[in-house]
Amino acid sequence: MSATVLSVFIPTFFVVSITPGMCMTLALSLGISIGVRRTLWMMVGELAGVALVATLSAVGVATLMIERPQLFLLLKYGGGAYLMYLGIQLWLSRGKLAFAELDNSRQSSSRFSLISQGFVTAIANPKGWAFFIALLPPFIDYATPVAPQLLALISLILLLEFACLLIYASGGRTLRQVLLQRGKVQLLNRIAGLMMIGVALWLAFG
Repeated sequence: MSATVLSVFIPTFFVVSITPGMCMTLALSLGISIGVRRTLWMMVGELAGVALVATLSAVGVATLMIERPQLFLLLKYGGGAYLMYLGIQLWLSRGKLAFAELDNSRQSSSRFSLISQGFVTAIANPKGWAFFIALLPPFIDYATPVAPQLLALISLILLLEFACLLIYASGGRTLRQVLLQRGKVQLLNRIAGLMMIGVALWLAFG
C-alpha cells in the first residue's frame, strides 16, 4: 500500500475511533467500575466485533445487513437489556464497589461476560456498519489482490481502536482513583451506572 493512502487512512480512522460512541463510552464506564486490566477483556470482544464488521463491510455483506434492520433487533434489544441490568446494578450499589474483584471460581465467567459485552456492542450498531461501508472500500484497490490489503487495513483499524479504548478506559480509571480517595464510592458507582444505562439505551433505541 502506498504511503499516500496510509497518510490519509490512519488519521481518518483515528478520528473515527477516538470520537465518543457506544464502545468508547462502555470502555470509560468499565474503566471506572472495574479498572483498565479487567476492561481489556471487553476490548477483546469489541475488537473481534470491529474486525468482523470491517471485513463484512469490505466484501459487501454489510449492505444486506443495513437493508434488513430486523436482523439487528435481537442483538440490539438483548444486548441493551443486559447492559441496562448492569447499569442499574451499579446505580443501586451504595457504600461499596459494585464490581469487586471476583474470586478464581467466577473469573472465567466474568471474562466471558466482558468479552460478550464488547462483541455485542460492536456488531449490534447499524451506524457502525454504515460507517465502515462508506469509509473502508474507497481505500481498497480492487484491481489488485484484496486479501493482503484488507488484512493490513483491518490490522491498522484494530490498533487504532485498541489505543482509543485504552485512552477512554484509563480516563475512567483516573476518575475512579480520585473518587475512591475522597470516599465517593456511591458517586463512582452512579457515574459508571449512568454511562452503562446510556450505552444500553443508545444500543437498543439509537
